[in-house]
Amino acid sequence: MAETSGVEIQLDEVTKRYPGQREPAVDGFTMTINPGEITIFVGPSGCGKTTTMRMINRLIEPTAGRITVGGEDALSLNPDDLRRRIGYAIQQAGLFPHLTVAQNVGVVPRLLGWNKQKITARVAEMLELVGLDPGQFLHRFPRQLSGGQQQRVGVARALAADPPVLLMDEPFGAVDPITRGNLQDELMRLQTELRKTIVFVTHDFGEAVKLGDHIAVLGDRSRILQYDTPEAILANPADDTVAGFVGAGASLKQLTLLRVRDIELTQVVTATEDESPAAVRERIAAGGRQFVLIVDGQRRPLRWVHTRQLGGSSLAGVGNPVGDQVSTQSTLQDALEAILTEGGAAVVTGGRGEYVGAVELDAVVGKIRELREEHN
Repeated sequence: MAETSGVEIQLDEVTKRYPGQREPAVDGFTMTINPGEITIFVGPSGCGKTTTMRMINRLIEPTAGRITVGGEDALSLNPDDLRRRIGYAIQQAGLFPHLTVAQNVGVVPRLLGWNKQKITARVAEMLELVGLDPGQFLHRFPRQLSGGQQQRVGVARALAADPPVLLMDEPFGAVDPITRGNLQDELMRLQTELRKTIVFVTHDFGEAVKLGDHIAVLGDRSRILQYDTPEAILANPADDTVAGFVGAGASLKQLTLLRVRDIELTQVVTATEDESPAAVRERIAAGGRQFVLIVDGQRRPLRWVHTRQLGGSSLAGVGNPVGDQVSTQSTLQDALEAILTEGGAAVVTGGRGEYVGAVELDAVVGKIRELREEHN
């Protein structure tokens, strides 16, 4: 089905007061959120960023102010109807433990009255979109999934009813750093396809720079300290508080503004398991390489095999598993970390996990040198 693209969100003097508290949790928040972009709310714990985001879908009711979503007054709509138009993904996925993956992803379409055949097709489509094989995952329960898989299912559920807006409340905060980087890459890949309006809450400025088209750095009571592009905030923090968020090594953070797709990739020798080791050894020698990358039928990377491991009659099970990978959506900072972990080069994959090349240290260092020359 053709996907619904993002819409503009406007918040005008939005305020939230809780009974018994002298100061409002959110005080006169005003912002226009551009359609089809990722807008990041970043700030210290307790500053009001999550409260502000939750007022958009009225999980928290504003005390005062006006919110429009796609030109419609959000405060005049039935709250349940509004929430069904807005996807919502949270930390630790928030899946229903007693429902299968298929049932979790299909929750909102069922509430909207979709027929069973349409729901089944949409659930499979969403799982494929987030990189999970429906044949393997449809009938699993959340407890049978890794943390990263649960988050992918959470994103699939948030997108299942094709909402124009997606709210994400620190969705990747509870997973390990490698999985977190992979999920961030996946979100950027999805956004290039879907162009939703995404409001994303985080306290991690590095994550904000990597993902955001625009970043709102928030202070107490969701006061906007700076609302600009990542490039502008890194180059010119509005005040000392914002500079504190940017932190030391701002020039290194510039690497999060560049993607692996922005540099030239190296091509390595690839082979499938059904090929003859002798034939593969000849290809390696002709290419002046010592390693071959074993890929599966969909060209997804499996293992590295050194030329000295090619003495047997089969490539099945030979070699060492590919470790830390990056995608074309990954930042150069991700690539640098993967290269250092892997020892010289990191495998690069495309939108469906297929091999597209390798990124080497020299290419990243060359780009860093270019950046330094541009800023001098």
